[in-house]
Amino acid sequence: MFKLFVADLGSPSYFVATAAVCLGFFKEEGLEMDRVEGSLRGEAPDIRTVQFVGGAAYYPLLSCPNLEGVRLLCALAQYSYWFMGIRADLDAKRGDIEALKGLRIASAPSSPGKGLRHMLKEAGIDLERDDIKIVDNPLTGEGQTFRGNVGVVALQQGIADAFWGNGLRLEMAVRAGVAKPHLDLRRGDGPPGARYYNFAALAASEEFINEHPDLAAGAVRAIVKTQKALKADPTLATKVGNEMFPPEEAEIIAELVARDTPFYDAEISQEAVAGLNEFCVATGLLEKPLAYERWVATQFRDLWKG
Repeated sequence: MFKLFVADLGSPSYFVATAAVCLGFFKEEGLEMDRVEGSLRGEAPDIRTVQFVGGAAYYPLLSCPNLEGVRLLCALAQYSYWFMGIRADLDAKRGDIEALKGLRIASAPSSPGKGLRHMLKEAGIDLERDDIKIVDNPLTGEGQTFRGNVGVVALQQGIADAFWGNGLRLEMAVRAGVAKPHLDLRRGDGPPGARYYNFAALAASEEFINEHPDLAAGAVRAIVKTQKALKADPTLATKVGNEMFPPEEAEIIAELVARDTPFYDAEISQEAVAGLNEFCVATGLLEKPLAYERWVATQFRDLWKG
């Protein structure tokens, strides 16, 4: 039995890894998987103890400095998947970062918060000068695995005027009538290059890759099969959602997946790694850029297209 840690089960970008288990594609490749729920507080497991991690491409750096002993096998989805929702009653034009001046923005204080600060800085925003306050996400229940309603709670309780998070949180807030979409980095909002800050990836330990190259290759094939299956029939996501998610999240996951399937591609490009390096150095996750080959298990790239 192998271990798969999914950093945020509610992220449509990481969803491919969860779906690969629930839809049986890992099993087809000889990989019997246990799902390991991700931490809501930003901690990362030692990937060398869980074999596989699905999450942000930079996620292994949180437990393995300089990516020692870890490689990315493939992408789960392309581009940065961070969104900002803003109060529905505010007169703010979509994509106008200047409209954030004077507002309070709720965000996780860990890596997403670093991404938010980096994005604002690159857009020419100074938090003190422009009177922007970044506040912690509200608590929504001890031990909750899914926190899709965090944005809703932040706005309803008056904790914040906007929030930073994944597409599930934004969609739930929009459906609740408290928020409207303001920034979507993946689709071109934000400062130039923002869509290259990050991408979702499947990572594995070098030890596992070296000892079990056939199984590592099988994991890549499983992800590619899952991406293709969800593209062909996004309603498969509902099957996964009904098995894994609370009812409110399960109800909307297929729509979110359908929206994101154009980005379900396993390739890790040189451009993607260059943007990732720049982000990681700027936010202190790396001291200096790492070579493409240090990030990526390049022996599997012929499998990315299936």
